[in-house]
Amino acid sequence: MRLMAFDYGTKRIGIAVSDPLQIIATALDTVHPEKIWDFLKSYLQQEQVETFVVGKPLQTDGTDSEAAQHVVGFVRKLQREYPGVSIVHVDERFTSKIASQTIAQSGMKKNKRKEKGLVDTISATLILQTYMDTQKY
Repeated sequence: MRLMAFDYGTKRIGIAVSDPLQIIATALDTVHPEKIWDFLKSYLQQEQVETFVVGKPLQTDGTDSEAAQHVVGFVRKLQREYPGVSIVHVDERFTSKIASQTIAQSGMKKNKRKEKGLVDTISATLILQTYMDTQKY
């Protein structure tokens, strides 16, 4: 079964998934928050997901950031809609910054690098890879 990660934002949600063996994290898509439920319904009809990994927005001192309240609401609805799928949180501090640096160093064309959703999907991929790395030990 796959793992699915979310980099939740009020404008966009970056989504990443693992392969069925849970070895490799791959960027999947960026979806507007209003469309996430239709996206998940469609995706979960095709693929089995064992765990949702949700980025937890924290400040540098480890306390919840202002965005954390939005994530709480999203997680509550995930629990309600998909009670059979476990949910874990992963510290997402610096993932957007790392994603932006990765994009800048990638050699991608400038107009492709400016796509706002790209940072979100790469951030979700980093969140998922972080979680998977902690599960290996």
